[in-house]
Parts: sequence; structure tokens; C-alpha cells
Amino acid sequence: MNKIRKGDQVIVLTGRDKGKRGTVAERVDAERLIVEGVNVAKKHVKPNPMKGTTGGVVDKAMPIHQSNVAIFNAETGKADRVGIKLLEDGKKVRVFKSSGAELKV
Repeated sequence: MNKIRKGDQVIVLTGRDKGKRGTVAERVDAERLIVEGVNVAKKHVKPNPMKGTTGGVVDKAMPIHQSNVAIFNAETGKADRVGIKLLEDGKKVRVFKSSGAELKV
């Protein structure tokens, strides 16, 4: 079970974009994820008439390692760690380490 999933609000802990908040757009692999508005690079794109794309300089969101982000806790307004709790019916749920409150999906 991944502690950070697509759609989660995260805050960047280190790097050029430290302190920025964004939503996880997708998980690239087991360790890297793409966050909207974070780690944006300029990409030079050639025009492709077959696909109908124009050339130029495009902003592209690059992957960031999951260790450099933390889940944003809306109740406290700060970054928080995530734990996994086993419910009585056998389901696993993600909880905030600080308060023990369940994460809303």
C-alpha cells in the first residue's frame, strides 16, 4: 500500500520548490511522482505536423522523489507523516501519525 497516492495534497520538503503545495497528478514508478506546479522544467519541442503540435518552449512537470514530499494535513496546516492502521474488519487505512485521524480519499 502506497502512503502517497494520486490525488493527495502534498507539500515539498526539500529542493528548489521547498514549501510549495500541490496535488499528486500521477505516480511514475514505485518511488517517483509528479506533483502539479512543482519541479517544472522548460522543454524545447519540435513541431510535428502529423500530430498537429506546434513547436516552441513548453513547461513540463518533472518527477520528484517521494521522500522529498509529505502529506499536507489540512487540520493542522502542516506536513505530516502517514501510517497504516488495520481495522477490525481486515481493511487497511492510512492515518496521520500526529493525530491518528484517518485520511480522506
